[in-house]
Parts: sequence; C-alpha cells; structure tokens
Amino acid sequence: MGCLFSHPEEPAAQEAEAPKVYSWDKRDKVDPKDFTIANLKDETVGRVPGTVNGQQFIIQDCENCNIFIFDHAATITIDDCVNCRIFLGPIKGSVFLRDCKDCKCMFACQQFRTRDCKKIDCFLSCATQPIIEASTGMKFACFQYSYPELESQFAAAGLSIFNNNWSNIHDFTPVPGENSWGLLSEDVKVEDCLTNPTTEQFQGVQISTQSQDSVIPITRGSRRKMSDESCLVVFFSGDADNRDLARQFLKKMGQAAVNCALMQTKEISMTGDDVRRVFGSSAELELFVQAAQRGPVIGIEYNGTNSVQVCKENVQAVVGTVAAVVYTSDSPAKAATDVDNFYNFADMQMM
Repeated sequence: MGCLFSHPEEPAAQEAEAPKVYSWDKRDKVDPKDFTIANLKDETVGRVPGTVNGQQFIIQDCENCNIFIFDHAATITIDDCVNCRIFLGPIKGSVFLRDCKDCKCMFACQQFRTRDCKKIDCFLSCATQPIIEASTGMKFACFQYSYPELESQFAAAGLSIFNNNWSNIHDFTPVPGENSWGLLSEDVKVEDCLTNPTTEQFQGVQISTQSQDSVIPITRGSRRKMSDESCLVVFFSGDADNRDLARQFLKKMGQAAVNCALMQTKEISMTGDDVRRVFGSSAELELFVQAAQRGPVIGIEYNGTNSVQVCKENVQAVVGTVAAVVYTSDSPAKAATDVDNFYNFADMQMM
C-alpha cells in the first residue's frame, strides 16, 4: 500500500524568482532630445551648468541663433548652422563642425575639426592640434572666458587649462597659393563676436569676457615674438600646489610686465630621465628630478625685453618663503635653449 507524505510549503518555490539587476539597468535613461538643439531660427537657447554633465550633444540646422552650452560634454557635433554665435563649455573629446558658415564661436576641447566650413571665427582652447578640412575663411584666437563653474568643468572633462594649441592649425586639404586660415586681430574683443545672453534662462550664469578673468591663460601662440629675449619658468610639483603658484605668477606678470608677452604654457608629466635631458646643466637637477616624480610640471614662456629679469622678480614675489620648486632661465642665452628643449619635449609628449 502506498504512502503519502506531506511536505511543508516552501515560499521560495511559490514566488517568481526576482530578476537580476545589472549596473547598466541603474543608469538614468537619457532622452536624446535633451541633448539636441536643432531646426531653430533667430533664437537664444542653450544649457546652464549642471544640465549636460558629460553627455554627447548635437547642434544642427540652426540659423541666426545664439547658442550657449555652459557645461562640460563628451563630444559635440555642429552641422549645417548659418550665422550663429556658439559657446561650448569644456569637451572631453571632439568638436566637429560640418557644413557651417558665417559663425562665431568659443570652444574648449580635446580635439577640434572642421569640414566644408566657410568664414568661421573661433576663440579656441584645444589640447591637441586643431584640424581643418575643405574649409576656407577660418580665423582663430585664444579662448577668453570665465564663469564660476568653468574651471571645475575643465577638470571634469580631463582638460588642463595650461595646454592650448589654439594657433597650431593643420590644414588637411591645403590649396597651393591660398591661405584657408589665419589669426584674428589682437584688437578683436570677445564681446564683438559673442554677446552675453540676456534671456531669463541664463540670468544665473555670471559671465566675464575680460582678459584678466579668463580661466585659460591668454597666449600669443604662433604670432611673431616681440623680442629676441624669452624666458622659461617651470613650476614643479611640491608641497605647494604648482597650478596655484603658476596662476599667481601669470596674474603678477599680467599686472606688471607691460613689455612681456605670454607666448605659451604647457602642463606635462616628466620622468627623471626626461628632466635630465631637458635641464641637464642645471645645478638643481636632482631636486627637479625628485619633484617631477610627484606630479606634472607646468612650463611658461614669456617673451620681451628684459623678460628674464622680470620673470625672476615675479617668481620670487609669488614663491616667497613657500616650499616650492621652480626653474627660471638664468640668462637670455640660456633661455633660448631652455625654451627649445622644454617645448620640443612637450610637443612630442602631446602627440
């Protein structure tokens, strides 16, 4: 005779097994429409700080518009825009303009490229060499802009405010006997190209276009040097924040050195062997070797009559009794070698 056994109910067997939750399921859903500006005419539009947060962004088919993206982004493409004024906050990757004409822009990015564009004026900060292709009437100047969130947005985008190749343009499709690009006159003011937005959306953004407020150091780039004398100043990592010291030095020079022009800045990492190759004749070489192992170094070139002496005085005024490691060229003759050695090395590192 068979036997029947009674088993207690097992709740786990009675309930449906809960679905697994993966990391990508927890991400906020992105609506592409939130990160697109398209098909507008005669409007002032954009995004305020904290609304893009590193997403990709698209701008296309706009005419006679003022477009402001006051935030950092991953990449931005701009297509088929005519007679627009466009500001873009720091971009971790690339800005790519295609089939645009008669636009005035302010961009900060890792990579910059145009294709089939005409008559674009661009105030630019670009970590790598900007590239134009099948484009004409391109004019460039150094990025010059500030608002309170901008410097932290540069950091969020992985961009150094000291690495800017704005004037080192590569024309991918040059035409013999023609110049497809040039530099904007130094007399051109930012507000002549980009007027600050006055719509209610942007009232909370505290904008300055004054040179002394610019987050990016304003360099002469590839413009002709004013003098045969230059000076190299290099701030090494140490107990004091070398980025802060470099900013203080630039501010001091801007206030006092009317006959000295800032040519270029660069923030790079150097090994001990790199330091020995670049600064091999310095009496403080081993101190520089040790300091370079703590973090990136910041090189600054000034040009102008008596620039070596002026730089030395302002370095001393900034450093004072602070425990800082700083190299300053000893003489005009040494400075010429210093500038070549440091920036040739820096250019190879940035490739």
